[in-house]
Amino acid sequence: MKMKEMREKSIADLDELLMETRRKQFGMRMQTGFGQEARASEIRAARKDVARIKTLLTELRNGGRS
Repeated sequence: MKMKEMREKSIADLDELLMETRRKQFGMRMQTGFGQEARASEIRAARKDVARIKTLLTELRNGGRS
């Protein structure tokens, strides 16, 4: 998901999206732990999505958009 799309969401929606993304990331980590193939590009994308969401939440909670 792109930042432009994320900026249109509310804080509650972003919190839920963060939880969903973290669950997805955890599932992929467990797959690799059990020896199954997990696509490295998907793991990397999930990690970057978490960072984007957390950055946006911090901006919103600190009172503004930069």
